[in-house]
Amino acid sequence: MESRGTSRRKFEDEYNEMMGRIGVAFGNDQGFANAQNYIKCLLGSAERKNGWQMSEYLGAGTPYQMQQFIYRGRYDADEIMWIAGEYVMEALGEADGVMVLDETGFIKQGKKSCGVARQYTGTSGKVDNCQVGVFLTYAGGRGHGVIDRRLYMPREWMEDAERLRGAGVPESVAFQTKAEIGMRMLEKAEMRGMAYGWATGDSVYGDSEALRGWLEENGKWYVLAVKPNSGIWEDNKETTIANAMKGMSGDKWVRASCGDGSKGAREYEWATAEAAKEWREAVNRLDGAGEWERVLLARRSLGDRDDMQAYICHCPRGTAVGKLVEVAGTRWTVETCFREANV
Repeated sequence: MESRGTSRRKFEDEYNEMMGRIGVAFGNDQGFANAQNYIKCLLGSAERKNGWQMSEYLGAGTPYQMQQFIYRGRYDADEIMWIAGEYVMEALGEADGVMVLDETGFIKQGKKSCGVARQYTGTSGKVDNCQVGVFLTYAGGRGHGVIDRRLYMPREWMEDAERLRGAGVPESVAFQTKAEIGMRMLEKAEMRGMAYGWATGDSVYGDSEALRGWLEENGKWYVLAVKPNSGIWEDNKETTIANAMKGMSGDKWVRASCGDGSKGAREYEWATAEAAKEWREAVNRLDGAGEWERVLLARRSLGDRDDMQAYICHCPRGTAVGKLVEVAGTRWTVETCFREANV
């Protein structure tokens, strides 16, 4: 068994290696030194990560230097994010990995924080005054980590020029849906050569034909949630996904876990049916059509068979249900990343 001292040295070596990478994102040595102290505090034992307790952890008499860094520190946040993303991919990346799109909310008071509005957030499970961020997480067999993030700017903000100026939002920023934000992040990951084979996300992303099309054109498989009222082709007739799921025979359903949650294994019943949706004619036109298929994956609660969720999958022909369930289960890695980071 590894000694505590050996583990500590390995941690310090890894910490120093990572600090060496992100140094280029800071304009001066003092700013970089403040950043290193801040990260030490986040990783340290201070009960609350506020200015006073973090400063006490460092042995400083006042919190002013830490507070100044938090509020006014100058650095390239995008560069730090991509350095961290490359670090994640170097350690965990594999050709069969999954890119996960999901959003999370940050509860806020007041109206002036950039992008804050009354909108739904899973953080509280209701419509709340909050900011919403769209996140791209990588999940593979060796672990998971955040790759990229963007702040979602509601329409009410983008249609209020005075409010945008007051918050310092650049004039070049235009309104984008969450699905469009997600696609921009995937495009950047592709441009950076990040290896992955699959993508997943909830219906905010799965209902976007543009995002699904981009993934297919770039040779990526996906398992994306869709709304039950979406159209689907079944036996050469157009119907809704909700009707198709209700018509699935009992022998099609198998019980499987899509990963562990805060209350244990996330077990559901799952079933599949072939589905071409609105691009049915396109299946035969695309290269390699015989090697892949579009599948409807249905999930229902063990306790309430009317509680169902649907996924549209683009996958190699004959992909096992277990693989599709595994990919669907990685959607919760954004939530897990935040919990593990104690944010």
